[in-house]
Amino acid sequence: MKVVTGPRIVALEGPEPEALAVDGEWIVASGSRAELRDRYPLAEWVELDGALLVPGFNDAHCHPSQAALARVRVDLTGARDREAVRAALRERAAVVPSGEWVVGQPINEREIGGVDRDFLDTVSTEHPVVIIQYTFHRAVVNSRALEVLGYRSPADAPSGGELTVDADGRLDGWMYERAWLDPWLPGPRTPSIAPAGETAAQVAALREVNAELHQVGITSYCDAIVTPLEQEMYTAALRAEQLTPRVSMLLWHSWFDPATWPAEQPDSTHLQLAGVKLMLDGAFSGGTCLCRHPYTSATGSDNGLQVLGDADFAETVRAVDAAGLRVAVHANGDLAISKVLDVLESLPARPARPNHRIEHCSIVDDTLIARIRDAGVTPVPFGPFIALFGEAVSEFYGSQRAGMACAHRSLRDAGVQVGGSSDFPIVPIDPLLALQSLVTRRTAAGLVVGPEQRLDVLDALAVYTAGSAHATGEAAIKGRLTPGRLADFVVLDADLTAVGPGEIASIGVRSTWVGGSCVWAAG
Repeated sequence: MKVVTGPRIVALEGPEPEALAVDGEWIVASGSRAELRDRYPLAEWVELDGALLVPGFNDAHCHPSQAALARVRVDLTGARDREAVRAALRERAAVVPSGEWVVGQPINEREIGGVDRDFLDTVSTEHPVVIIQYTFHRAVVNSRALEVLGYRSPADAPSGGELTVDADGRLDGWMYERAWLDPWLPGPRTPSIAPAGETAAQVAALREVNAELHQVGITSYCDAIVTPLEQEMYTAALRAEQLTPRVSMLLWHSWFDPATWPAEQPDSTHLQLAGVKLMLDGAFSGGTCLCRHPYTSATGSDNGLQVLGDADFAETVRAVDAAGLRVAVHANGDLAISKVLDVLESLPARPARPNHRIEHCSIVDDTLIARIRDAGVTPVPFGPFIALFGEAVSEFYGSQRAGMACAHRSLRDAGVQVGGSSDFPIVPIDPLLALQSLVTRRTAAGLVVGPEQRLDVLDALAVYTAGSAHATGEAAIKGRLTPGRLADFVVLDADLTAVGPGEIASIGVRSTWVGGSCVWAAG
């Protein structure tokens, strides 16, 4: 038993306590210092420094497993030019058997140009080589990889995918959506193009990533795409007592089988399967989301891509719902969101149905918001994207649609529970950066996008704590610092409510606690 006290405590429910009593991993009481001293005279007292104690930050949609696997594959995070990319890939190709895939990730082609099929042919002609683009919505391969995949012309792209060409009409190696997602996430009957190395190396890389997440106050997250490979990595970390955050997982739909869904979670509070993930359209900041009205998209057409056909999508959603499980659908554009709601609204009445989710739910209007509320759906919009990509989304979709993008205020005002999301490692996972974006809607260049969608700072905090817990069905045990909930909290070196809105991202984390135990401390 311990009593935690020190800075101001924002519990996000009820009056602000001066101290929290923690037994094991759980908060058992809260109140004044005097009350808890009288009630628990033998408890260990933990005096925390700093300015503010808040519930632990919870990212409801991110991909830490991919950040870890990038370190096991060919990690291109630090590559600054084409030569660095080539050298890293050649080094791996030199030590793997001929014919084995060489996988690098991530790359931003806007920062490192000229990475295409011909460039990757200079890495190897014996190995299929693929680089996964940082948004995970496209990838680029060499000639050998195109041969292995059976891609000879744009017509070979599967429905929901696209293969692009150079000025001569020859495939340039770039693959959009299902053209590369299907080989990467093929389901149980076909090997993936992305080998992942030894389990011990995966766990070590995951431990490094999780330590970095704790530094910015993350205590829980939902990994938004897992396959059996990532599931085993997390389970191995849990068995080795190396899984310090609480993790929920969304299983990619290719592997969904109600007959094999586990009857029990790996660990009811530390590792759980929260639902099944599907993807209906493309990328918000990348300009490939499916919208009602035309725009100059990155596909070269007047709209984005629909990844799954209507019939296949509806069939999978209904199967997941019939199994009593949560479905989480990636849908960015207003047309894609409407298609998701069409299917969810058609589901038969069912007692105790889990809250289905719309991942990103980027471009909405008042009619869509009302449908989301009435369907009991939980949207999980991007947190930091307006601050990071406000100019890009305004250019793609126009200022009116961009103003209603990531509409946290309108959703919350309508009574909709909203989860907080970074989509890390596509962008930094830092929750304080996300909170600043939610409060200011201002980019680094000073552009304000949709000021009417601004939240006050405590509402923004609730999105990244209680809202995210609701998104995974854990609102009863996480997200607020009250008796009966887990003792997951973060100590900040400044009071969120006392600094200027533009200063939130510069607040430092003093310490991060999971289940009443410190998992990271400054210094």
